[in-house]
Formats: sequence, structure tokens, C-alpha cells
Amino acid sequence: MKIVIVGSGGRLGAALTREYREKFDVTAFNHANLDLVNPTQVQKKLSPLDFDVLVNTAAMTNVDLCETKRDQAFAINAEAPRLLAEICHEKKAKLIHFSTDYVFDGEKREPYVETDAARPISVYGESKRAGEENVLAEQGRSTSAKATANGHLVVRVSWVFGPDRPSFIDTMIKRAREEEQINAIADKWSAPTYTSDIAEMLQSFFGGDAPGVVLHFANSGQCSWQEYAQHAIDCCHRLNISVKAKTVGALTLADMKNWVARRPVYSVLSSAKYMQLIGTTPRSWRDAVSDYIERSYSKK
Repeated sequence: MKIVIVGSGGRLGAALTREYREKFDVTAFNHANLDLVNPTQVQKKLSPLDFDVLVNTAAMTNVDLCETKRDQAFAINAEAPRLLAEICHEKKAKLIHFSTDYVFDGEKREPYVETDAARPISVYGESKRAGEENVLAEQGRSTSAKATANGHLVVRVSWVFGPDRPSFIDTMIKRAREEEQINAIADKWSAPTYTSDIAEMLQSFFGGDAPGVVLHFANSGQCSWQEYAQHAIDCCHRLNISVKAKTVGALTLADMKNWVARRPVYSVLSSAKYMQLIGTTPRSWRDAVSDYIERSYSKK
């Protein structure tokens, strides 16, 4: 199977590129060699390629910067996915496009399912939702039997972490090594998602008979950033990884005076649809974080 990965310089794209290269024929593009703001370049580089699946992990993810760079955010997060979907349509290839829990407003207090209304409250969320709509609209105009069977897939994930690029968890561990007291937000909830688990689950949707859907995937359970950080510190102590801090203090969203964009307070994603389709349950976020820390930090 021939796979193109767009966004291989990011945390998820780098993980997928690394894990798939031994299994598939992979062509990977990072920002340096594929500028999604330049449609002509995208067409020129992707149109000559022969591939079965294109995985788009690229995005403008700086939530605050998106507020002041709206045009750039929509160019990368909304218009580029439309173009990628059009290219895939022409090749009768499958597009797997990654989106975010930030398409929701956070007003719900139980896990979001795929049929819940998307009501983004930031430019980042708006642009990512527009990208979803553009991909699904392109899917809707596909009429051939092969294109219908080879439906595009929008995958929403949350709080992605992994070894290829630092994330929240790495920042907390770094601070815990340097300081005896660290703090994290206690009144915002979602679910961490391990890039290794995303890479494993995604392969189930490479086949031509996989339907075009919106799908949520996250490690099971939910937590605040404070709980997330505390579990990471507890894992470090259990694994004899040297850190100074033992507890994580509580901050509130109201304390984040330097934030520009609004964030959803509650954005836990339900993986029930994934479990129904595949028949397996994602492992708990605690187990995934423990695995990551043991693999990434126990030898450092």
C-alpha cells in the first residue's frame, strides 16, 4: 500500500511516518517541502504521485496565534484540506484528515459523540471545523463506486502526546526536574491521546471498504491538566526517574491572563463509535501515559 503523509514534521505526522515506513510505501512531506498555503505547489508535488491513502496531520495549531492570523489559519486548516480532498478524489484515493476536540464549545458535561453539533469558540476551532466540512463536502460529490467505498475519514483527537515532538506532558516533566512545586490547570477536562495508539488504530481504516465517516479517538477516560501532570509525576517516581516535584498544584482558566483565544472547558471525546466499528476499546489514558514515560524517560 502506498501512503502519503502530510505534516510529517509535527508530533503526530512524525510518529505515523516513523511507524509506517517499515510496513508501507510511505512518502512524507513536512512544511519545508510542502507549503499548504501555496495551492500551486501542493498540486505540483502531489498530483504526479501514485498513492492509495493520504493522511493529513498538518495544521496551524497555535490556538492564540490563530486569533491574530485568521487568514493563515483558514488557509492551512480549511482550504488546504479541501484541495487535498480534491486531489484524492481525482486519484480515487482515500483521505484521512485529522481534526480536533476544539470544534466543540465545551458546554457539554459528558463525552462528545460524532453527532453532537460542532460549535467552535476560537478561530482555531472554526478553521478546523471548516476543514472538516470541506473534506466531507468533497466526499459527498464522489459518485463512482470505488470513490464511495473508499470514503474519506475525519478523525478528531485530543491532547496528543508522543516521543517525536514535546507536548504538555514533556513540559511538566521538564519543570518537575527543575522545580519542587509545579502547577497545572484543574478546571479544564479532556483526554490524552498517545500517537502510538493512533498509529495502530488508523491502519484499520486504510482499506477500500472503510466508509467515509467522522470518528472520535482518544485514550479512555478523562482528566484535567492537573490530574494529567500529577499522574506523569507519579509515574516518574514509580520508575525512579529523577524529578524534584512530588505534587502538582491547581491553577484555573481564569489565571491564564495571557491567553488570547477561548478554550472549551470540557472537550472529552467519546470513542464509542470506534469501539462499535472495530470491536476494541482504547486503553486508558493512564496506561498510555505510563507506557510513554517508561519508554521515553526511564533510560534518560
